[in-house]
Amino acid sequence: MKTIKNFFLTLAAITCFTACEKDGEKIYLNSLEPGDLIASENTVMLTQKNSKQIVLSLAWTKDALTVSDPDMQAPDLTDMTMQVSTSEDFSNSITESVETSLSKAYTGAELNTIAKNLGATPNVANSLYFRVKSSTGNNMKPVYTNTTVVSVTPYSIDMSVGYILDSKQEETGNSLYSATSNGEYIGFMGATSWYNYYLREGDGTIWGNDGVSGTAFLLSSENTKWNFWFPALSGCYYVNVNTNKKVWSALYISNLTVNGDIEGEMTFDRPNMRWTMTFNAAQAGNLTIRTSGTGQLYDYSTGTDNSDSDTNPGIATSIAFAQNGETLTFGQQPGDIIINAPAAGECTLILDLSNPKAWKVEVESGNEKPTEINPYVYLPGVDDAINEGQNWTFDNKLSLYDEDNLSYAGAVNTGSQWGYQIAIEDGNWEDVYTLASGDAYQGTLAFQSGTNLPAPAEGLYFFDISLKAQTYQLTAIGNEIYYSGANDDWTLHTLTATADKGVFSGNVTIEKASEYGIQIILDTAWTYKFGGTDGVLYYKGTNITEDAVLAPGTYTLTVDLINRTYTLK
Repeated sequence: MKTIKNFFLTLAAITCFTACEKDGEKIYLNSLEPGDLIASENTVMLTQKNSKQIVLSLAWTKDALTVSDPDMQAPDLTDMTMQVSTSEDFSNSITESVETSLSKAYTGAELNTIAKNLGATPNVANSLYFRVKSSTGNNMKPVYTNTTVVSVTPYSIDMSVGYILDSKQEETGNSLYSATSNGEYIGFMGATSWYNYYLREGDGTIWGNDGVSGTAFLLSSENTKWNFWFPALSGCYYVNVNTNKKVWSALYISNLTVNGDIEGEMTFDRPNMRWTMTFNAAQAGNLTIRTSGTGQLYDYSTGTDNSDSDTNPGIATSIAFAQNGETLTFGQQPGDIIINAPAAGECTLILDLSNPKAWKVEVESGNEKPTEINPYVYLPGVDDAINEGQNWTFDNKLSLYDEDNLSYAGAVNTGSQWGYQIAIEDGNWEDVYTLASGDAYQGTLAFQSGTNLPAPAEGLYFFDISLKAQTYQLTAIGNEIYYSGANDDWTLHTLTATADKGVFSGNVTIEKASEYGIQIILDTAWTYKFGGTDGVLYYKGTNITEDAVLAPGTYTLTVDLINRTYTLK
């Protein structure tokens, strides 16, 4: 901020100059005059939906300092501050922000936070008063623009819930809970290998990793943040995100054992965020059990690398549940849990962890096994034109890569006469998806509609479908694909198509083990990425790390996209 000392130094220079050039003539410096302030809106209704949108813009004028001699120019020493208050005379609490331009735009989240900090009442219209204060020094009387009033209806800011966002910062429907709204959010998450996410607080602040390599469990809300990511172990995690300490941790729960009136091992149902176990009840009535297990804690001290191997198994941690009224508590010491068998015979014990505000235990009659998700879908009819003499087959398949969205992907050599279908089970001709709308390259699916999906032009394509969203998309694969990451070099290096359809090959010079492994990339836009383990390719999978055990030298990397395999030798 410019000080009044700088102001007088500049004024002295002006005076000195004029004394030399215009002897005996007095030169005056005029003070600031109030500017004009206008607002783009006079009424703003705030919601979570417009929290990221610009909802209000303000612009204003200012009069610069002037010198009485038109041949001279005064320096710009003006400091500007935007003031917002709930009272027209600004006698109540005020929020201030230093401004360097003649306009300001507020997103819904920013304006909502201002309203909250000023004590505005949620879900009703509140008058917020805006003005710009201008001054030329700490001991100079400031001037103000006119006051502009805007009716703002803020939404409630619930700081007890942390919303889980996906890698595109879109809602997932999952959340963590802060019982005292103190910035520490806890709960259980069902994560696949290397699952990544962001967390949004009620005031709109989005948290992720601090954007620095090697600091996987440190938080940041800056624009440079990365997404959080879990270790390679897929399953149940107890998550603690602390926005005050700017750290988070993930406690992987590998098993849960039930002891007491019934005994056994529970199974984790990841899509439904619950643990289940079937048992036979001798009769209806109350039973007393205890539930405990072991876990592996991953935090800033462990990182996430190699978490599926002996090199970094996490910190061994005992875990257990106890009962507190109708809900469960989580810790390291087990406590008695009273359950009620509704009837004699086969029953299912359910530990429901889906609601972070209330973990519950219940028993249902019958066998409530988790729904099994097919690892593949099949494409009968997709290649009947290039495999003469063969009827439609289930030979071409796509692999599951996202359980939550039932998303499948893979490369297929296509050549179809009559179009094709998407079957959810090998040999099952009835439970198939066909065309709802779209063309040969993208559109929507319908279950058992009777109209085949249209055939694309003959060639190699990458298929990406979601049975949950009921969408499909095909992307042509050219004569080149790429690898990246070897020797920690993240430029794209070419792999060339061979005589075998879907097979690409090229040389890789290994100088050192890569820190993050090697990726297979299908396009220069980096839209489609494969990783791999033990010679098997996985779409969006963990990076290939075979280079870590190879001596420096030149090797041949061969990738078979159709059969989902690779070699580096």
